[in-house]
Amino acid sequence: LASTGSPALFLHPAEGSHGDLGMLTRQDCLLALSNSGETAELLAILPVVKRLAVPLLAMTGNPQSTLARTAAVHLNCSVAREACPLNLAPTASTTASLAMGDALAMAILQARGFSADDFALSHPGGSLGKRLLLRVQDVMHRGDAIPRVGLETPLQDAILEISSKGLGMTAVVDAEDRVVGIFTDGDLRRAFAQRQNLWEQPMAALAHAQPATIAAGALAAEALALMEQHRIGALLVTDGGARLIGALNMHDLLRAGIV
Repeated sequence: LASTGSPALFLHPAEGSHGDLGMLTRQDCLLALSNSGETAELLAILPVVKRLAVPLLAMTGNPQSTLARTAAVHLNCSVAREACPLNLAPTASTTASLAMGDALAMAILQARGFSADDFALSHPGGSLGKRLLLRVQDVMHRGDAIPRVGLETPLQDAILEISSKGLGMTAVVDAEDRVVGIFTDGDLRRAFAQRQNLWEQPMAALAHAQPATIAAGALAAEALALMEQHRIGALLVTDGGARLIGALNMHDLLRAGIV
């Protein structure tokens, strides 16, 4: 219930009789579970629940039980017999209660219009939460950690930049720091396979023009989708004026738990 947007606390009926009923307020409703519907410690706190005028919902395996008849709403979770060979240990009945509780939580979720974004807010540490909350700006490299060279930078200097920054590529920028290209490890291998005497060649002649870029405010999951779409291992991050403000690669997404 709590993870799907309905704040919920567990109240043990035995502890409730010794102070824990203090967590129950008039703004709450109480969902009581008892297979028999006659659990003594649960029935003992019902007068206080009634005095507080707290709505009582019950899930039992006996529609004629005291708890079922006291509740404003009763959900029948009865089973033909327990999975236990002796028909004694609560096995099938616990599974039925669990399924009914999940169904109730899902019905409330739907009625409240609870969305995937809402779910992510309750699960910031989970994989779905990361996909829906983590932004490119949270994982990208910034400042001096961004590999960048100019259009006139020779290949040998570009290789040093790629090696020192460790992202497997370097951005190629103009005098205003606007992205005009990218040069990757793959581009280097392809260049050597096709040409000779490349060391003095400038990036203007070797870089891949119009590289894929992404905004810092985009979801990290969008960066992953863009990498998969273009079959690339790194992305440049730009602002609204196409100026370079960050960079990231697949390893950054792996560390962040997006992949």
